[in-house]
Amino acid sequence: MNEFELIARLTKSLPTNENVVVGAGDDCAVLDLGVPDKLILFKTDAVVEGIHFTRETSPEKIGRKALARCLSDIAAMAGTPTAALVTIALPENFDVEFVAKIYDGLNSLAEKYGVAIVGGETTTNPERILISIALLGTFPRGKQILRGGAKVGDAIFVTGELGGSLAGRHLEFEPRLAEARWLAEHFTVHALMDVSDGLGGDLRHILNASKVGAHILKSAVPISRAAKLRARGGDTTKPAFVAALTDGEDFELLFTLASKDAVKLVDAWHKKFPGLKLSCIGKIVAGEGISIRDKIGTHTFNAHGYVHFS
Repeated sequence: MNEFELIARLTKSLPTNENVVVGAGDDCAVLDLGVPDKLILFKTDAVVEGIHFTRETSPEKIGRKALARCLSDIAAMAGTPTAALVTIALPENFDVEFVAKIYDGLNSLAEKYGVAIVGGETTTNPERILISIALLGTFPRGKQILRGGAKVGDAIFVTGELGGSLAGRHLEFEPRLAEARWLAEHFTVHALMDVSDGLGGDLRHILNASKVGAHILKSAVPISRAAKLRARGGDTTKPAFVAALTDGEDFELLFTLASKDAVKLVDAWHKKFPGLKLSCIGKIVAGEGISIRDKIGTHTFNAHGYVHFS
């Protein structure tokens, strides 16, 4: 049973109440707590030694990544982060200075994005470090953008470049908070999420939630230099294009909007964010699954991104 099969099993009968607007199944839960003009976003995420970082990783970067992952999920809902709780689990022989530097990295990123760290928990965990963040955010009432809104004919866009994140970017990425809020303010975005487990896997979340398919143009997918260099260096196990669709931890925005707005978006984007690439990689189609068009023809793409327990 892989990660998503387990999630489906565990979320079958979760209790709910009148405050829940969106429960399990999107990047964040959406809650109505009676705040005028705003709904509340609620997210939790964890990083684990040996999975998301190693003991040799800079502790400041460990702390930064722990919070940045949650911030990226707030961005995936076009929200604004507000406050976080931090749970850190440590082996009994932990290094106090190492842990303090983890918090230095976490606190620095929190200050940059106006996030208050309001408490948390410390506990023992045999052998390895684990950090879990619970993050609150907000967005304007009635303006939520979910995974399930993609429509047939929509253009599919992705920010930045994809693949090769293990070369270091997974520790240093910038959550696309400003970009997502700008998108939501200036365009009617139908579906939105961040690319955390690889484009091939995360696009399927949008497709499944929206009950549609996708047609991707291979030459339009923005492949990172790191992925290309790895392939050129003799790694024949994963071509650069496959890496771009499956590597994971890119933390870019993936979204759809009406094709008629595509040119206007690209023009406005280049003026607002001249240093960040925006690529139209394909379109939403009727049906299901992902097809890739290249110089040879059109092929079904069956590979997925990173999946725990697989």
